[in-house]
Amino acid sequence: MIFNRKAPKLFLIIVMMLAMVFPSSALAASGDLTSIDFDTSEKEIHLTVSESTKQLRVLATIEGSSTKRDVTNEATWTSSNTKIVKVEGGLLTPLDKGTATITAKYKGAIATIKVISSYAAEKFEINQPKEVEYKLGEEGIEVKALADGTNDVTSEASWSSSDEGVVTVDKGKLKLIGRGSATVTAKYKGLSASYKVKVISPYEKLAIDPNLKQEWLVGDQPETVKVFARTSDSEAGLGTDVSDKAELKSSDNSVAKIVDGKLEPVALGKATITATYLGNSAKIDVYVRNPYEALILDEMEFIKNPLMFLNESKTITASVRNAATQSVEVAATWTSSNPLAVTVDNGKLMAKATGSSTIKVSYMGLTKEFRVTVLPTVTEFVAAESEMKLLKDESKSTPKVTGTLLDNEKQDFSKHVQWITSDENVVTVDDGKVNAKGKGEAVLTGKIGSKEVVEVSVTVNEKVLILLPSIEEYQIVTGKTAALPQVTAVYENGDEEDVSSLIEWSLTGSVAVIKDGKIKGLTNGSATLKGTYLNQSIKIPVAVEREIVKIVVNPETIELNIKKSKSIKATGYYSNGKSVTLSSKMNWVSSDPTVVTTSRSSVKAVGEGTATVSGSYQGINVSIKVKVVPKLKKLIPSEKKLYLKPGDIKTVQLMAEYDTGKSNNVTSSAQWSTSKSSVATVSNGKIVAKDKGSTRIKAKYGNKTVTITVYVK
Repeated sequence: MIFNRKAPKLFLIIVMMLAMVFPSSALAASGDLTSIDFDTSEKEIHLTVSESTKQLRVLATIEGSSTKRDVTNEATWTSSNTKIVKVEGGLLTPLDKGTATITAKYKGAIATIKVISSYAAEKFEINQPKEVEYKLGEEGIEVKALADGTNDVTSEASWSSSDEGVVTVDKGKLKLIGRGSATVTAKYKGLSASYKVKVISPYEKLAIDPNLKQEWLVGDQPETVKVFARTSDSEAGLGTDVSDKAELKSSDNSVAKIVDGKLEPVALGKATITATYLGNSAKIDVYVRNPYEALILDEMEFIKNPLMFLNESKTITASVRNAATQSVEVAATWTSSNPLAVTVDNGKLMAKATGSSTIKVSYMGLTKEFRVTVLPTVTEFVAAESEMKLLKDESKSTPKVTGTLLDNEKQDFSKHVQWITSDENVVTVDDGKVNAKGKGEAVLTGKIGSKEVVEVSVTVNEKVLILLPSIEEYQIVTGKTAALPQVTAVYENGDEEDVSSLIEWSLTGSVAVIKDGKIKGLTNGSATLKGTYLNQSIKIPVAVEREIVKIVVNPETIELNIKKSKSIKATGYYSNGKSVTLSSKMNWVSSDPTVVTTSRSSVKAVGEGTATVSGSYQGINVSIKVKVVPKLKKLIPSEKKLYLKPGDIKTVQLMAEYDTGKSNNVTSSAQWSTSKSSVATVSNGKIVAKDKGSTRIKAKYGNKTVTITVYVK
């Protein structure tokens, strides 16, 4: 097969030439848009303002389809003059007289149509001059709205007034309201007409009868308020009586009110009475006073706390006073805001159902109110505490009070309880708090309404400053007992009291127990005895141990210089031969603290003399003799050197000097010796020369030694 390569090129050239010659629509494929048209055969559309509208539809012609497609909502709509005709989604609305072109566009295709808008009438007017004056009081005023001069469209037109405080209008009928000016307007199918109205009063001045009294008492009979109108200030007399036509109002109906043209006093106060008629007004002030100064109700205790139980009744009497000493019982007016809960008849209250009601009592302008609460029937009341113990100046919340209802349900009545004290010097109750004022006892009585429901005993004590026990620590032998300590309480006011029987004792651990007012040791160990009374407590250490059968002290005697100390060692022995050091547990005591003092296991010399230091443990007593002597400072012989001949005799005196400043002759008490008895001998300070030579004579006393040199020639 032979291909002609020039053929494809020729075909392409032909296609391009056809595209240049023919428009694209001529070559449209099946399903493409060819044109759009409106669904009307009219060349132009005529509409009447405020009377007609027209919905246009746009239909699209599609290639290859015999049915036109509605594209109204997809098209874009415009008006050449939106003040004459507006278009929205094809809906034409005429707004004013004139002509506008409506255009619809859809996918490049365009359709247009001319719309002519006109009014239903060429002329519209109100059959009145441009300005009209009316007088208040005129009635039956009617005006007409005319279309094209003769067509009466009054009832079809829409009417309005620019100031309805001056005039109102309804379907051409005018009603004069007050003085002033307003414009009355009628509208009909887009057309409008108006005229100005001026409303004046036929009278110049309005006055309330000057003879009407201004001072009133609650309870006075109502009086007619007369109103007069004058055409001018020069008119003689009060003028025309317009009482039955004038409108009367009170500024405060709770003080004075107007009923059928009459003034009726209601309650204490000031009110202004205003009369208005045909655009004029007049005022007068009236003052209402009470004929009595005070309304008094008895049963004030109940009124202060107005609580009642179901089916309970209460009668209250009302009286009034002119002066402090005058009281008159009166038949007041009694009302209940909720008769379902509480009814009232001439002061007798009856509790009908649980709930609340405001009771109002009124008489001659005087009023009092109180709110009564009705509680359900209660078979029993119980206070959370029947006894209270307080310290002076302490406060505590009042006890919760619970009531048992007929169905055995429990309900909290605490907020309804009023507490009364039997002695305000002991305790008071304020704002839900029990306040301790002074030492003593009192009874708080809880009342609900007039019913006493509970009692609470209150004891008030002084605050304790400190507790002083008779024993500061215990050493108890296993199996043996010791009495609890006596305790003295010192109060803040300085008073003291033995409170041993009032102390609450407790013991830690299990080495001992408290029984019948005594502590019994059970096993070796330590514990703490705690005692509490009111606001203070004490703690006493307790040691429980085996029995000691013997105590040995070392040393058994002590000699000390003044200001010197020495420790005492005390050893205890158990029955099994084992020992324990007790030195610091012996509670050592000196028989003469001016000579010897003790501290734990140590004794201290404070003055010259002799004393006995004693101690005990588990009932075993031991004692030590303590001698306190001054400290020897030095020895002073009467001679330091002697020159003798054989056969000579010389006695030397020896003085001892102490740290106290004292000195004693200790010649006979000292220990004397010689280094060479062949030269000289010595006895109690007496020196005897024997032979030629030299020797040293020594004297020793206490811890001091002194030497005397002797030469024999």
